Amino acid sequence: MRAPIGVFDSGLGGLTVVRAIRAALPDEDIVYLGDTARVPYGTRSPETVVRYAASCARALLRHDVKLLVVACNTVSAVALPELASRFGIPVIGVIEAGAKAGAGISQGGRIGVLATAGTVASGAYERAIHALNPRLEVVAVPAPLFVPLAEEGWTEGAIPEGIADRYLGPLIEAQVDSIILGCTHYPLLRTTIERVLSRSAAPAQVVDSAEALAADLRLVLDEYSLRFSRRDRSGQLRVYVTDQPRSFRDVANRFLGASLGDFPVEAIDLE
Repeated sequence: MRAPIGVFDSGLGGLTVVRAIRAALPDEDIVYLGDTARVPYGTRSPETVVRYAASCARALLRHDVKLLVVACNTVSAVALPELASRFGIPVIGVIEAGAKAGAGISQGGRIGVLATAGTVASGAYERAIHALNPRLEVVAVPAPLFVPLAEEGWTEGAIPEGIADRYLGPLIEAQVDSIILGCTHYPLLRTTIERVLSRSAAPAQVVDSAEALAADLRLVLDEYSLRFSRRDRSGQLRVYVTDQPRSFRDVANRFLGASLGDFPVEAIDLE
């Protein structure tokens, strides 16, 4: 089906999801919306998160998207069922995908989660993992400093490695065998995270929720006969933000893993 995939997040972290989708499904067009005027969502009430998420979904539906990807852990935790019932198109989120991938590779039954303080406090990953297998043990650790490190481009070196060592300590001590990156900013620090883990006796495998979601997305597109293939060109990307499009572009290239190039970054008003 030659309609775009809609992806939204409260800011720019969701571009790591776009990056994974473009790698897994290079023919698909994508419309991305970053709600930069109202970031972060993690401090908002569930009712407000649902309202914000619905406004993002409505904006994307005006582009005739065939499916919604929620690239925001907060929205995935509290608003996914509401979005699915309200808008009548497939909706998938990062938490379920990451939980399934982490549970799938765990051999010892003990899974680690690195996420923001809000996501850890919500218990969303624990619920998603226990829905798959209630016998699995989940150790969740907040890693709030990873977000500004990713946005500032401080992803390698002594400072981020020291911070990663501090956050990973409890997970290494708990002997988890898989670690889910439960924030869309965190894949930018994956190399540093894996370097710290490599010094442990039994390094855990790292699960990128963005990559897991892209794999799930391929299955959902096939299930609903929505997948599109072309031979003439790669899929196109359009990016919308609710505030500061110029500064967004300056940082976005790191998250996308490539230059935005000719892809437009346009301001949009959701109200």
